[in-house]
Amino acid sequence: MELRDRVAGLMEQARAELAELVAIPSVADPRQYPPEECARAATWVLDAFATVGFTDARLAETADGSQAVVGSRPCGDPDAPTVLLYAHYDVQPPLNEQAWRTPPFELTEVNGRWYGRGSADCKGNIVMHLTALRALGDDVPVNLKLVVEGSEEQGTGGLEAFVPPNADLLRADAILVCDTGNASVGVPAATVSLRGMVNVVVSVEALASEVHSGMFGGAAPDALAALVAMLGTLRDREGNTTVTGLDNSGAWMGEPYPAEQFRSDAGVVEGAALLGDGSVSDMLWARSSVTILGIDCPPVVGSAAAISPRARARLNLRIPPGTAPEEAEKALHQHLLAAAPWGVHVTIDTEATGSPFHAATDGPAYGAMAAAMQEAYGRPMAKLGQGGSIPLCNVFAETYPDAELFLMGVEEPQALIHAPNESVDPSEIANMALVEALFLQRYATARG
Repeated sequence: MELRDRVAGLMEQARAELAELVAIPSVADPRQYPPEECARAATWVLDAFATVGFTDARLAETADGSQAVVGSRPCGDPDAPTVLLYAHYDVQPPLNEQAWRTPPFELTEVNGRWYGRGSADCKGNIVMHLTALRALGDDVPVNLKLVVEGSEEQGTGGLEAFVPPNADLLRADAILVCDTGNASVGVPAATVSLRGMVNVVVSVEALASEVHSGMFGGAAPDALAALVAMLGTLRDREGNTTVTGLDNSGAWMGEPYPAEQFRSDAGVVEGAALLGDGSVSDMLWARSSVTILGIDCPPVVGSAAAISPRARARLNLRIPPGTAPEEAEKALHQHLLAAAPWGVHVTIDTEATGSPFHAATDGPAYGAMAAAMQEAYGRPMAKLGQGGSIPLCNVFAETYPDAELFLMGVEEPQALIHAPNESVDPSEIANMALVEALFLQRYATARG
C-alpha cells in the first residue's frame, strides 16, 4: 500500500487523538489553568509516542517548571542521519470564550475544518508526527529523536535553557521545527525567516494624583495625552514603523503574499488601508513593526472628569533578520524618551527580547523536503517568512551549528492560531504527515 493510502487510512485515528488532546486545557499559566492539565497533556504525548517506537521516552523537567517529552528511536544503522522532531503541547488560553462559535476545548467539525484550541498550534502538529510514523511503520531509515515541550506559548524559556546543557540528548543532523505552516491550504511551504522581538512597558507620570479637568485642564500636564503623543511617533501617516535608528527599508525576496489574500486572512474591514509603503511580504517579514499590545488608563465606563496623572503601555517591536535585539531595544528606549513631551517622567522596562532567525536553504535536508512537498502536494515548495518569533530556533542553531533547521507544520492563515475559533484543515494534517514520511525516506539517501 502506498504511503498516501496509509495516511488516508489513519485519519480517523488522527481525529480521535486530536480530540483527546484538544480536550486537555493545557495552558501553561497556573494563574489561569491548573498545572495538572499540562501534566496530563505531557503524559498523553509520552504514551502516544511510546506506541510509535520511542520506547525510552521520558518526561524531563525544565528550568521554568514545565515538562518536555524527550526520546529516541534508533533505526539500527549508526551511519544513518539523525532527525529531531519538535512540537509543543501547551496552548494559548481561549481568550474571549463568547467569541468562539464552538466550545474551545472540544474538537468540533464545521464546514470540513476541525475547530478547537490547539487544533493547529500545536497539537495538530503532534498528531501529524504520529500519523507520519504510523504510516511508515517499521520502515524508518533514519535515527529519530523527539522533543515536545510544554511552555512554548508562555515564552518562559524552559526548553531554551534545557537544550545547551543537554546538547547530546537532542543532537541531530536535521531538525523539524513543526510549529509553523503553509502559505494556504494546499500550498506547501518552508518558513525560512523569523522576526525577533523586543517587548517593553513604557510608563508616564505627570501629576501626583488625579485633578479636576475643569479646574486644572489646559495647564496641568496630562499623562495619558503625553503617552498618546509618544505612541503616535512610532508610525508615520502610511503606517510605516518609524523608530529612530532602525532601518526599515528591507525587501522580501521569497514568496509574495498577495494583498487581497492578506486582507481576507487578516479580516481587514472594508475601506481600511494596508499599512506601509512596501509589499505585504516586505512589511511582515523584512521590516520592523511596532504594535501597542495594551494601555493602562481609565476605562470609558466609570471615568471621571479628571486628568490622568499616570498611564502606561505595553509595546511589541518585531525585528527582521539582520537587526540585533539589543540594538533595537536601545533604539526603542531612546525614541520613546526623546518623544516624551512637557517634561513628564518616563520609565521603560524591557520584558523580553528575542533574536531574528534565518535558515540556510542549500543543504540536503531542504532538497529532500522540497522533493517530498512536491510529491505530496503536486506543486513546488514556497519559501515564507513569519512575523512571529521562535527563540528556540536560535538556540538550536547555536547549539547545533551543522544541523539543518526546517520550519513547517499544519498551520496556515485560516487556522487563526492564538485567536478565538482556531481550527485546522484535516487535509493539511494528512498532506503534511505524508510530507514528513516521504522526507524521512528521502533524507536517508539524500544526505549520503
